[in-house]
Amino acid sequence: MTAAPPAGAVTGSVHTGFQVADLDRSVDFYVGLLGLELRSRHVTDAPYIGELVGYPGVELNVAFVGIPGSEHWLELLEYRNVTREAVDPANANPGTAHICLTVTDLRGLHARLEQAGVEFVSGPVMPTAGINQGRLALYMKDPDGIRVELLQLERVDL
Repeated sequence: MTAAPPAGAVTGSVHTGFQVADLDRSVDFYVGLLGLELRSRHVTDAPYIGELVGYPGVELNVAFVGIPGSEHWLELLEYRNVTREAVDPANANPGTAHICLTVTDLRGLHARLEQAGVEFVSGPVMPTAGINQGRLALYMKDPDGIRVELLQLERVDL
């Protein structure tokens, strides 16, 4: 029998949230281009939401997308009725983040995404050190400039 975690312990992960400028555009990117699974979509202006996120009166246009092969979800949030200002999500800027999605055939996916007009930070590269040595990885940008890393777990030859 497994002992219960101590009070106040982190016990898992449910979702990662990305604030986006246009929810339809982001759903097209994550679901249409990358193949994530749309799980739910709704608009809410419930008072508790404004209190929770620190914007009383906010309306959120929300989509939850499932990541295939994972219990973790991506929550895409378009804030409405509040002042919004784009930030510079470049990799080195403190406070920015990225998500890493595992894929098959990274080179083929890269070619397909490139044809669709996706902006890349890098093409496929092979790490030469660390935990991902011998695999393929790349960085790209979602429609809001949020960095998305794609990682092919199976090792490859150059």
